[in-house]
Amino acid sequence: MTTTAKLLWIDDEIELLKAHILFLEKKGYDVDTVSNGYDALDMVGEQTYDLILLDENMPGLSGLETLTRIKVISPTTPVVMVTKSEEENIMDQAIGSQIADYLIKPVNPTQILLTLKKNIHLREIVTVQTQTAYQQNFGQLSMLISDAANIDDWMEVYRRLVAWELQLSETDSAMKEMLIMQKSEANHGFARFVAKNYLHWISEAEAADRPQTMSPDIFKRRVFPLLDQGEKVFLLVIDNFRYDQWRVIMNEIADLFQVDESLYCSILPTATQYARNAIFSGLMPNVIAEMFPDLWVDEDSEEGKNLNEAPLIQTQFRRYRRQHTFTYNKINDSAAAEKLVQQLPSQMKYDLNVCVLNFIDMLSHARTESRMVRELANNEAAYRSITLSWFRHSAVADLFRSLAQSDYHVILTTDHGSIRCSNPVRVKGDKNTNTNLRYKLGKNLEYNPREVFDITNPHQAQLPSPNLSTRYIFATGNSFFAYPNNYNYYVSYYRDTFQHGGISMEEMLIPLVELTPKKR
Repeated sequence: MTTTAKLLWIDDEIELLKAHILFLEKKGYDVDTVSNGYDALDMVGEQTYDLILLDENMPGLSGLETLTRIKVISPTTPVVMVTKSEEENIMDQAIGSQIADYLIKPVNPTQILLTLKKNIHLREIVTVQTQTAYQQNFGQLSMLISDAANIDDWMEVYRRLVAWELQLSETDSAMKEMLIMQKSEANHGFARFVAKNYLHWISEAEAADRPQTMSPDIFKRRVFPLLDQGEKVFLLVIDNFRYDQWRVIMNEIADLFQVDESLYCSILPTATQYARNAIFSGLMPNVIAEMFPDLWVDEDSEEGKNLNEAPLIQTQFRRYRRQHTFTYNKINDSAAAEKLVQQLPSQMKYDLNVCVLNFIDMLSHARTESRMVRELANNEAAYRSITLSWFRHSAVADLFRSLAQSDYHVILTTDHGSIRCSNPVRVKGDKNTNTNLRYKLGKNLEYNPREVFDITNPHQAQLPSPNLSTRYIFATGNSFFAYPNNYNYYVSYYRDTFQHGGISMEEMLIPLVELTPKKR
């Protein structure tokens, strides 16, 4: 029989446990036994065990003392405490000593087997179960992708794909590759859907099939109604924040807030200059450029593209004759976040607090430019992991804890997401063509129209047109634009980087979440 795992059972009445040990051996476990703590320490020092069962009440060296010494010799070996005592202080001491589980005597074989499965075989079991569940749902999900007919259908497709991605990422399943292919298939279908409907959505704001909420609608549909109800609102915009990143952060704050999660649809291009300015102004980009030319920055300008966000919010307040007060903060580092946390009580005098958080966008750019960061975030799961680690150890986590103790109604959202790009698409442009890898605009663009979504009349898409012959092209799926000059170097440098500006579920279908402190 193949050995399932190697166990050490420490109990001063070990002779009375022969039936349990025989049961475990029949299940394939190799069980060593000792009757005291001193012998146990010798055994642990000589060989490696997958798990140790430890009696709490032993003469000589007690269970808790033995546990402490075992952790010095073999700190990663899971130890399950077995005891007759149900006293809370004993439990607290054992748990504080980092036990893996706690069993109350008399134990039965099923209890023991369950704790072994939880502490030795958990990843294997989860892998098998998750893999089986995904295989069973694969056909249903494929049907959902092929039948998706409106934006709500595509949002449901994306939610399910992300849910499976998060589950499979915690396993060793080979199904991850199948999911990547299914997600790619979905993104191709989504791009066809957007190409077919986008101009219609934009030209007919009241169209029945238009997404209910797009970038210019955030304030009108989500912020202003709360202000009208007398709520104090804290709007947190995390730049370049994907739905899967939100899902891992959600688990960190779920005990602090009641969560009302939804997705909304970003406008094109899915880039800060366009999408975020549309959020803050409540206007499409060409209208901003026409009505407030001093607040719009052209693509070829050296000036920062997001320097006028507070003035753009002010224009929206004026246009809707809003008398509410607001303040605006941009957070680029931990020091700025800490300062905001300290100032939070004084910010309560404003009806609306708007905060833009740039870390994830900075991480995305750093990953492109730094080989070390690229290695740290070499795939989707690692990218999420770095995002989660940053959140846990940054002042932003303190900000959420402070907001949970406040009277704010929190809206958490983003301007766009990003996608990992691996497929180069050749495009030619003159020296005035913008540098973004997922969208281009210019008057002399050369490209294969079958490989892009092109807008030959920017006015239809409510986009600025610097020249009469300006056109926009957008990369779809996991494509990125590459120039023929120095093509191989360019492709090698940018392949597998996270980019934004184009058409994909990751970039366009993005979180819009309302958080209500549970303290209410």
